[in-house]
Amino acid sequence: MSQGGFDIMSFLPLIMIFVIFYFLLIRPQQKKMKEHQAMLAAVRRGDKVVTSGGLIGTVSKVNSDTEVLVEIAENVKVRVVKAMISEVLSKIEAVNSDEIKPTEPKAAEKKVPAKKVTKAKTVVKKD
Repeated sequence: MSQGGFDIMSFLPLIMIFVIFYFLLIRPQQKKMKEHQAMLAAVRRGDKVVTSGGLIGTVSKVNSDTEVLVEIAENVKVRVVKAMISEVLSKIEAVNSDEIKPTEPKAAEKKVPAKKVTKAKTVVKKD
């Protein structure tokens, strides 16, 4: 080791700390930001959204790239900046009429024969 020279071993802990911060904090945050930007770009009319203020509503119109009109109650519409949409609860997807196929009813939709209900007789004893 030289006394006045550059020693890589003295910088190794600092480099390791940066690498750990990158993989544990910076990279996941960047990934989350990209997903949020993609979600905002895909917001369409009819989507049910939650704003960062906690309001739940339905997108009634996309005004621009940065603004949407959200209906939060019947005949109550508010303008919301797209960046303030924190979550899309349900998406309305366009379906071509050619793609619509009859499907089997789900288990909850199938008709189940009703059980026969009998009335219970109550017996009252007189002393």
